[in-house]
Amino acid sequence: MIFGHHFTSIAGTGPIVGPAIAVFWGWLPALLWVVFGSIFIGAVHDFGALVVSLRNRGQTVGEVAGRMIAPRAKILFLLILFFALTIVLAIFGLVIASIFKMYPESVLSVWIEIPIAVAIGYWVYKRHGGLLVPSIVALALMYVAIYVGVNYLPISLPDSWGSSVVIWTIVLMIYCFVASVMPVWTLLQPRDFINSHQLILALGLLMLGFLVAGVSGKASLMDSAPAVTDANAIVDAPPIWPFLFITIACGAVSGFHCLVSSGTSSKQVAKETDAQYVGYGAMLLEGALAVIVILACCAGVGMGQFNRVETADRVSGYDYVAQNVEGSDQILAGSAAWKSRYRADKGWAAFGLPHMIGAFIEGGGNFIATLPFMPLNFSIGIVAVLVASFAATTLDTATRLQRYVIQELATTLKVQPLTDKYAATALAIGLGCALAMMRGGPDKPLGTGGLILWPLFGAINQLLAGLAFLVTVFYLWRRNKPIWFAAIPMVIMVIMPIWALLWQMFNGHSGWWWNGKYLLVGIGLAVMALEAWMVVEAALLFPKAKGVAEEALPPLVLGPKADPALASSGGRS
Repeated sequence: MIFGHHFTSIAGTGPIVGPAIAVFWGWLPALLWVVFGSIFIGAVHDFGALVVSLRNRGQTVGEVAGRMIAPRAKILFLLILFFALTIVLAIFGLVIASIFKMYPESVLSVWIEIPIAVAIGYWVYKRHGGLLVPSIVALALMYVAIYVGVNYLPISLPDSWGSSVVIWTIVLMIYCFVASVMPVWTLLQPRDFINSHQLILALGLLMLGFLVAGVSGKASLMDSAPAVTDANAIVDAPPIWPFLFITIACGAVSGFHCLVSSGTSSKQVAKETDAQYVGYGAMLLEGALAVIVILACCAGVGMGQFNRVETADRVSGYDYVAQNVEGSDQILAGSAAWKSRYRADKGWAAFGLPHMIGAFIEGGGNFIATLPFMPLNFSIGIVAVLVASFAATTLDTATRLQRYVIQELATTLKVQPLTDKYAATALAIGLGCALAMMRGGPDKPLGTGGLILWPLFGAINQLLAGLAFLVTVFYLWRRNKPIWFAAIPMVIMVIMPIWALLWQMFNGHSGWWWNGKYLLVGIGLAVMALEAWMVVEAALLFPKAKGVAEEALPPLVLGPKADPALASSGGRS
């Protein structure tokens, strides 16, 4: 149960969107970073954050930083988390809303999870029932919903209602408010549990599909996309070094995961020995997902392109595109299909959100369609639901985490009204929704506001990973334990994001400063200043901290005066 909740919370659209962009540089660098990054950096990061939190009564990494390093470090860390989670709420709402608009067949299956999850939560925690039969029934219902959504009930909002992206974003934010204030066992935990089964089955189908496609010769990684591309051939593309390490975050290493490990999962695991399976194991599975995405966006896309076939009243499915290639009518396939999607001449900036999602859904659908009795339109539906479900689980978990961050900041700064979980959740949702509802630019529609700050997210997210490693290093250092396996990734995840931020802000003609994007420059400089302040605090303390235990937590009080962090978690300490 907890593994499913943790895995689906950390594996949002990050391991899909990041690799889908990074294969612009070729599949080989992306594959190497995902494989070695997930094993030696990402999984160590998640596992470390989970264990440190478990040994500090389920406190978040930000709270632990205040005791391990300095009280100011807690506020600095929480402010960086606040920036990052506000962007997550805005952009992930946009991601799901965009999927609902592009793939209306996915809507039914995503929303039907909610009543199923509530029923399972009630059955397990109130009726003390088993999980085997409910899991099988829930999985069957999910795939029936996909079949019905694909063939009979794609749900599209009427054009007369206005922008469907805006409407879906508002609906999703309302759902997130409700889900965030409910006890975790009533909805989030069972929802992620049944979602994990559906997602793992979908990943299994993708894996079987690319094996069949590869063995049968229908797909070829070498013939579909270059192993390494010439970055200079892509208009306005940033250099692969350091941007590969920023573009692919989830799937290799992601600072957001330390929030899930210490914010929700540490409050639910039954015993410490589960941490390795949950923390380290879930990151390895996310790395496997990122590998599948790389293969889908290269070899899968190279299997051929398709277009949605529409009738007068509804979507009727998909069919392959017949286009003129070198003077003959044939389906675009191989390197021609990949190059038509990854158009170097259109430039880096033209590769937008629908393009990223579409590359994986197109390639993944091609893989699954190679299996017996798997029509292309149903295969597309499976992959579209997979993407939407991953994004949805991260969205509601991020809302809960932002609520914790706001409550911790309010408690530290003595802003009493925001220590209430309803007020903190309302502020979290209000800020995320306000940002999402804005225009992403003069020529962008309403509901794309999350794109304003999205260029910052990759670097801020990876800076969080560096800070989480810093807390883990101090935890070990104070106990005379080896630190090298956490210290080396810590240095990497501090240097790379700052390097990338400086390049984005001040690089030649494309830098934010030279193009008048002062909001991005201001937030970027503020985050780097907070990061530098925290690193300096840690560096000054480091020689004195070896073998010196941090201040002990006060005795645990049970009942009405219990620790608010535990009382508000809805889980077990």
